[in-house]
Amino acid sequence: MSERTYTNPILPGFHPDPSIVRVGEDYYMVNSTFQFFPAIVISHSRDLVHWEYIGHGIERSEDIPLRDLPDSFGIWAPDISYVDGTFYIFATLRLHGSGRVNIMVQSERPEGPYSKPVVLNELGLDPSHFVDDDGTRYMVYGGGGAWIQKLSPDSKESVGEPIKLWEGTGRASPEGPHILKKDGYYYIILAEGGTEYGHCITVARSRELFGSYEPCPFNPVHTQRDPNAPIQRAGHGKLVQTQHGEWWIVHLGGRPVGGPFCTLGRETYLEPVQWTADGWFQVNEGRGPSVVQQAPRLEETPYSIPDVDDFDGAKLPLHWNFARNPYEDNWSLRERPGHVRIWTADAELQMIEAQNVIVRREMHHCYTASLKLEFHPEQPSEQAGLVCYYDSRCFISLVLTYKDGLKVRLTENRARTIRVLQESDVDAAPGPIYLKVQVDGQRRSFAFSIDNANWQEAGVVEDATFLSDEGTQEKKAFTGTMVGFFANNGGSGRRIAADVDWFRYEAE
Repeated sequence: MSERTYTNPILPGFHPDPSIVRVGEDYYMVNSTFQFFPAIVISHSRDLVHWEYIGHGIERSEDIPLRDLPDSFGIWAPDISYVDGTFYIFATLRLHGSGRVNIMVQSERPEGPYSKPVVLNELGLDPSHFVDDDGTRYMVYGGGGAWIQKLSPDSKESVGEPIKLWEGTGRASPEGPHILKKDGYYYIILAEGGTEYGHCITVARSRELFGSYEPCPFNPVHTQRDPNAPIQRAGHGKLVQTQHGEWWIVHLGGRPVGGPFCTLGRETYLEPVQWTADGWFQVNEGRGPSVVQQAPRLEETPYSIPDVDDFDGAKLPLHWNFARNPYEDNWSLRERPGHVRIWTADAELQMIEAQNVIVRREMHHCYTASLKLEFHPEQPSEQAGLVCYYDSRCFISLVLTYKDGLKVRLTENRARTIRVLQESDVDAAPGPIYLKVQVDGQRRSFAFSIDNANWQEAGVVEDATFLSDEGTQEKKAFTGTMVGFFANNGGSGRRIAADVDWFRYEAE
């Protein structure tokens, strides 16, 4: 088993801020989901390399208000832990302005369902759960350093006042703290340097929980020092020990393409951890992120997401998301079995109020996505179709619409600047239409067909770097590009059905 290798990232595409816990021979991980719903994706692995979605920490719309939040607000930096038979997930819910609350949900099953969130405080961000040897429970959170807040025995309430443990090394944005206790030391593991290039992981330790904390002499213990390396933005990590005694860390990073543009967003990476004789740890022997690495000494247990979703089930597959809380009466898997039916609504795709934006993560720099759609627009600008969606500020859409007859229209919203790139006539009797995008790095070519065999070009976007944190021209942009479908009425006020029979995603 030890001779096997794996390739980073272990969770490609939009999977930032990983937190991990081992329970017996099983590993569970959570990632940030920001404004997307359901919130807090949960994954499971047996070998630390192959991961399968098993649920979400928040699945009920009434439990989390995302509908009117700005892009990249919502759920930040969740943490998963397991204590006395119960799984706990802590997270920050980022609200309007500077508002935020740190919340907790719990379940006896890793996949859920989880309890209704409870608010623990309105300070800082990126909370994690730490339970000391005597059973006392704490929340550790960031904001100018690492803070600690005592909790009640059931972890549902804060007790007393928070205490600042360590301010970090002086780099920007010290946040995302975790506490690990090992061999008599308390270790604070901190994310610093912001989420962009220069991100890193730093460490300090103390014999006493409340300090004082000694910084590691070779901080940062993990970062990318080579500006030309294929993996950048490495930071925000959490350690885990296998049942065989090996130590590993999961952390976020990004793979730029076409310049410093991480179109896939921040992804999850895995690196080995080595402990030094004097009680510090190194990540990957201080070499920075690795593309290919020797696998953990665990039995290989592969999982995969199917290439084609035919929507025959009673629920959307777990890799599908809504851009925000859906309105349940505006979409259905039951109205036309074997199809996702979405009804046109008023808000345009460039509005945060847009409904029925159903997307999945892009996971490759080169892939093809296509869908089969039945839709019958009759009024100008009624539209449904395919979308490459970073957020309401940045997207590319290929839609069937109406303008003195049926048209296929390619539109981009490039950092809030909307342009129609190409419009093509559809010369066919009403029936299904097939829409497709082929992605090759930052080039995206679009096409349509009436028989899924003969394709007509619908336009090309040569430079899609605006579908990235770096390309949005926004200060708060933390997600990653998704691909999927949507429908709206373009202001006609009509409610008409758009039926998606299947959606195909094929890596190249």
